[in-house]
Amino acid sequence: MSNSGRSDGLPGGVKIFEAFGIDVYLHWTWFLAAYYFYQQTVEENAYHNPLWALAEVGALFAIVLIHEFGHALACRSVGGTALHIMLWPLGGAAFVDPPMRPGASLWTTAAGPLVNVVFVPIFFVLAFYVDVSSFSPDLATFFDYLFFMNLVLLIFNMLPIYPLDGGRILRELLWFVTSASTSLTIAAYVGLVGVAGLLGIAIFLQDFFLGAIAFFAGVQCKNGLEEAKRLKYQEPVRRSIVPDMISCPDCRQAPPIGPHWMCECGRPFDMLGDNGRCPHCERVYAFVVCPYCQHQASLLDWRTRPGGI
Repeated sequence: MSNSGRSDGLPGGVKIFEAFGIDVYLHWTWFLAAYYFYQQTVEENAYHNPLWALAEVGALFAIVLIHEFGHALACRSVGGTALHIMLWPLGGAAFVDPPMRPGASLWTTAAGPLVNVVFVPIFFVLAFYVDVSSFSPDLATFFDYLFFMNLVLLIFNMLPIYPLDGGRILRELLWFVTSASTSLTIAAYVGLVGVAGLLGIAIFLQDFFLGAIAFFAGVQCKNGLEEAKRLKYQEPVRRSIVPDMISCPDCRQAPPIGPHWMCECGRPFDMLGDNGRCPHCERVYAFVVCPYCQHQASLLDWRTRPGGI
């Protein structure tokens, strides 16, 4: 699961290592969950040697961690930032900040589940090979568990419940055809419906862990609705297309009205309305970066229709 925004100090987390310039933290409550899963496996008598139950916990840790690195590295590949990963009882969270456009956000989110997709045939082949080769029964059970665990994590995480990856992917696909705020609002409401379903299943099965996941998802859906309101307030009003100020030469969208470009002096200004000159420090810009697609073009290109019209 990815988590857009900053980590705010990662309260409750203990840094365990750093890789690719990304700090990995482990929340203290993860140890409680690890002990719970270990005890469940031991009580089920799945293994002759209980050390294999510890190996299961370690395998879950590794799969979730690699999944989160998928989010983080994908975010960096599109020009975003990713500095922290937190592992905790309900899974993991990569604190990522991709560029504010749907394609970049979609790739950042989708890269995590794609890691699990790659693992599916690998774990299947390993489990099949160990089973037919008559190795240790404990080893065969362990690889069967690896395949099953990865597949369940993949399927569950793709449910369209915000903030699971499935819910985020739904939001980002909607973002291609509507605004950032509207797409998040729709995804959050769809997520609330899914949360109600999860709570019903948790109550029926008397599954405390599933109920905790549903409660967390419900809180995040509520936060998503509040974030959507903030985004709607901040979304720039599109400027009407006029003869001397047409559109971005790449995405063809009209420029926004108002001071939505930040000058190097630290003050916002209207790049096109001010003809490329910051009214605060008089700095002149020859190129414009589109706030929607991040394409860079000259002022002349913005004012000229394709084909020289």
